Amino acid sequence: MVPKLSFATCAALALLIIGTDQVTKWLAVGTFDYGVPMPLCPGLNLTLLHNTGAAFSFLASAGGWQRWFFVALATAASGYLVYLLRLPTPSSASYRLGLAFVLGGALGNLIDRLWLGYVVDFIQVYYRQWYWPAFNVADSAITVGAVLLLLSVFSKERLLAAQDVDRSV
Repeated sequence: MVPKLSFATCAALALLIIGTDQVTKWLAVGTFDYGVPMPLCPGLNLTLLHNTGAAFSFLASAGGWQRWFFVALATAASGYLVYLLRLPTPSSASYRLGLAFVLGGALGNLIDRLWLGYVVDFIQVYYRQWYWPAFNVADSAITVGAVLLLLSVFSKERLLAAQDVDRSV
């Protein structure tokens, strides 16, 4: 049986993600020239970029109002994630880990929006002439968290379906 993750453990994980995100962004800003790729290996550059929009630069050129919209959205989402983590109902470890990862990533990017007005991105993945939008540690944490949440939902549905089959036999 997988141990249940406490709120304190999930909060500590979220804080670790925030800290790692902010330190790596600080290093990127202090090390790289804006927009100049530094190749690490084929298919991977470190390239300092600023994103005033959301994922994939959605609404990046909207004129400035989007900053406060994304601040409000991240604040509300983070509050809801904390609420979910504080619920006394039992939930799987993958679900709680997923919430903690998403929370840490959302708050990491929220800090950038509040202090800088944009999110610092610096990881650039590419294949030949195709470039994935630049991202950061917070974005990676949100993605990992979303995958964990999906896995927890699908494994729970599979478990419930298996229990229904057992009851019908």
